[in-house]
Amino acid sequence: MKKILLMGAGGHGKVVLDALLKLGTYEVQGFVDNDTKLKEVLGIKIIGNDQDLGNLFKSGSTRAFISVGSVGDPKIRIKLAAKLKSIGFILPAIVHPAAVVAKGVEIGEGAFVAAGAVIGPDSKIGRNAIINTNASVDHDCNIGDFAHIAPGVTLSGGVEVGEGTHLGSGAAVIEYRKIGVGTVVGAGSVVVSDIPSHSKAFGNPCRVKTCEKLS
Repeated sequence: MKKILLMGAGGHGKVVLDALLKLGTYEVQGFVDNDTKLKEVLGIKIIGNDQDLGNLFKSGSTRAFISVGSVGDPKIRIKLAAKLKSIGFILPAIVHPAAVVAKGVEIGEGAFVAAGAVIGPDSKIGRNAIINTNASVDHDCNIGDFAHIAPGVTLSGGVEVGEGTHLGSGAAVIEYRKIGVGTVVGAGSVVVSDIPSHSKAFGNPCRVKTCEKLS
């Protein structure tokens, strides 16, 4: 089996680990996490922190996956991806075997598709994006790099979601709407019109509450 490191031993790390264990195609060598109090998660040991990545790569660990979650701020994931790539790590996409991925779907490197997620035909999932548990992404959607489609989100056909954008749990977006870059859409919101970049929006119908650039 191919060996892989998991970057982040929190809640999202557990979800990613479950997918890998069920896939059975990777051997998880351990978690890499900066929390010195952690020793293991679900029987998998913490084998180092971010400072150890160079040595881990030299020792033969050439694959890694960013299992740090993202709730409205993808900066940590973006920095980790850049660091891993600069060292030379391969960042595979991981798709839970209980997900449904239709014909013609493109999934970028480092992306994660969780259990129960459904991705419709000819959709594109960007690099290091997260399609979380039971999310539904219908046909011809375009999900940007480092975007997070949270559990239970429903995207109708042709929806575009910008890079680094977070759609909160249970949000719904009607067909062919565009949500900009670096935007946060609140949990349970119903998006019926386009949402601009670098904004926060929530409600039913979803309304923009601030257009200040998110830090």
